[in-house]
Parts: sequence; C-alpha cells; structure tokens
Amino acid sequence: MKQVRSKWMAVTALLLSITAGAQELDYFLDLADGQNPELQAMRLKYDLAVERVEEAGALPDTEIGAGLFVSEPETRTGAQKARFSIRQMLPWFGGITAREELAGSMAEVDYLDWVIARRKLRLETAQSYYRLQALQQQVGILQQQEALLDSWSEIALTGVSNGRASAVDVLRLDIRKEDLVARRRIRENGFAAQHTAFFRRINAGESEIAFPAEAWPDSLPAATPAILGPHPELERYERLFESVMRDEAVNRKEAAPKLGLGVDYIPVAERTDMAMADNGKDILMPMVSLSVPLFNTKYRSRTRQNQLRQEALKAEELSRRNTLEALLADAIQGRESARIRYNTASGNIVKTRQAIEILLKNYQTDTVDFTELLEMQEIELRLLLERTEALEAYLGQAALVNYLTAEP
Repeated sequence: MKQVRSKWMAVTALLLSITAGAQELDYFLDLADGQNPELQAMRLKYDLAVERVEEAGALPDTEIGAGLFVSEPETRTGAQKARFSIRQMLPWFGGITAREELAGSMAEVDYLDWVIARRKLRLETAQSYYRLQALQQQVGILQQQEALLDSWSEIALTGVSNGRASAVDVLRLDIRKEDLVARRRIRENGFAAQHTAFFRRINAGESEIAFPAEAWPDSLPAATPAILGPHPELERYERLFESVMRDEAVNRKEAAPKLGLGVDYIPVAERTDMAMADNGKDILMPMVSLSVPLFNTKYRSRTRQNQLRQEALKAEELSRRNTLEALLADAIQGRESARIRYNTASGNIVKTRQAIEILLKNYQTDTVDFTELLEMQEIELRLLLERTEALEAYLGQAALVNYLTAEP
C-alpha cells in the first residue's frame, strides 16, 4: 500500500508544485479510503467471507435420537423399555480441508473486489480533484481578465475625451466584460456542483479547497513509457479460476462415500419370574454406517459445469486484458496530447502578451486600436483556459495510467 501511495504522490507532484497553499490530494485520498460507504461495505463483505472459512471447517450436525417402546418387546433377559442413539457422519478424508480451501479462495476474490473498488475510488477522487483545480483556476483567470478590461476601459474613456478613442470602443469593452462575467459565473456554478459531488464521493463534510494558480511551469516533461502492470482486475480472474478448481476438489470429495460412527443404547427391565445370567442387562450397540452415492449424476454434472466455468473465465480474462491494454494506450496518448497542448499554449501565451504590450505602447504615440487589442485579449484568454484544461487532462490521464500500471 505504501508503494501505491508513493506513486500517487509522484503523479500529483507537478500539481502540488504549482498550487501554493492547496489542500494536498493525499489527504482526500485517505479520507476516501476511510469514509466511503461503498468501500466500507465491500470490506465487511470480505470479513464475512473470511468468517465463512471457519464455517467450512465444521463437521455435519450430530444426530441424537430417543424412542420409547409402546409395546415392550420381551427378550430372554427382560423387556426392552426405550432406545437412545447418537451418530456422527464424517466426510471423506480431506473433505473438510477442501471446503476450507474453497472458502479461502472465495475470500481472496472478495478481497480483490475491495482492492479494485479502492483503486477506482482513488482514481475518481483524483480526477475530480483535478477538475476542481481547473475550474477554480479558470475563475481566477476570468477575474484577472475582468480587471484588465476595467483598466482598458479607463484608457478608452480617457481616449474619448482627447479624441484618440470613440464611444464605440467603450461599449465594446463593456460588452466583452459582461461576457467574461457570464463565463465566470458559469464556472463558479460548475465548481459548486463539482465541489459537492467531490465530498459526497469521499463521504466527508465540505470544506474550502483553494487552488491558487501562481507559478506555472514553462512546459510539462515527457513521461516514460508504461506497460500494463499486475492489475488486480486480472488477478481476480486467476483467483476465480482457482476457486473453480477448489470447487471441483470439493465435488470429488462429496462424491466419495461418507462414514458414520454411532452407538445405540437400549435399557432392559429385569425379569421377576426367573433368575438367570445377565438378567436385565442393558444393550449397548456401537454402529458404523456408510453413505454411498450410487446415483452420482449430479456430481458428474457439477464436474462438467466447472469445466465450462474455467473456459468462460479464460475468455473473460483475455477480453478484460485486451480492454485494459487498449485503455492504457488511450491514456498514454491522451496524456501526451495534453502535454503538447499545454506546452504549445504556454509558448503562445508569451507571444500574445508581447503583442498586447506592443499595442498598449502605441497609445503613448498614436490612437489605440481596441479591435486588435480585444482580439489579442480573446486569444490570450482562450490560451489561458486551454492551458488549465490541458493540465487537468494531463494529470487526469496520468492518474489513469497509474491505476493501470501500479501494483495493488
């Protein structure tokens, strides 16, 4: 488990380096592990399966019987009054061990179900965390752009008074600002919804999560190649296959004869009409019984069923492996595409800001062309928003790669 945590932290190292003061993702992953109700239910299911191992080791119920002779049969040594018996059936040699091994293998399957659910929960929590980060960063970007337009509006108003700008420029700036305000509010609403869903997923009380976008790296590094690791979804099929083999072992033991040991006790009344040896002596009769499955059609059918189940599991495992490998290839491609988008946007943002600075410097000597200025501002805004989306996609795909390649 420590290896998984270290790999998750490696995935989020880049995020933590650019979000000063943000609540660390590892904190929320720990909350999800301990408080998600679905995960808790699966853990209890595993505990229940472990308890079934103890149940599998139990012997069949002991049979105890008692009877009273209504018409007392008379024997040479006296009348039989009643009959008491006790019997214990014993499975064939190794039958109990086979049942315990079957229950143990099924418990391992339930454990892997918990491991898979935990990994999926951590993946969903991480990707939701990155989405929240991107939304809040975009809100901050839009707020900065609104403040920038306010400063430009002051320039335009000053230009109107000295004839270097027109009232249309002022109106154009106002329209653009209203558009930015609307886009910001939409993202704020999206953040609120995602924020609620995030804390519902980890079943924790909502708290403030801060994602200040302060220091952006110039570029994202290329990731190393990854291959599908020993994934628990595939290991689960191996355990299911093993459980079918254990079930067949139990089936063979149940098809064998069963031995029963017991004893009958019959109290005998004394005869009063004569004196003889062993007069009134009680009867104690040890018993041995053998249960033989003469009609074993159900055992042959169960063997055939287990063979079919093994073939089905092999096919399902191959299908799931192909699906996971395809998913990994898509995740690697998506991560690389997001890296390219991020690096391209970062480079173009620098050039766009240089163009905006040139346009603003022209105000000192000439009329400001607010049409070109707003066009460049829109390009810069698009690039800034695209960079946050690229970073979210990069980290989200990296988390998916980690889910597919990290050891359980």
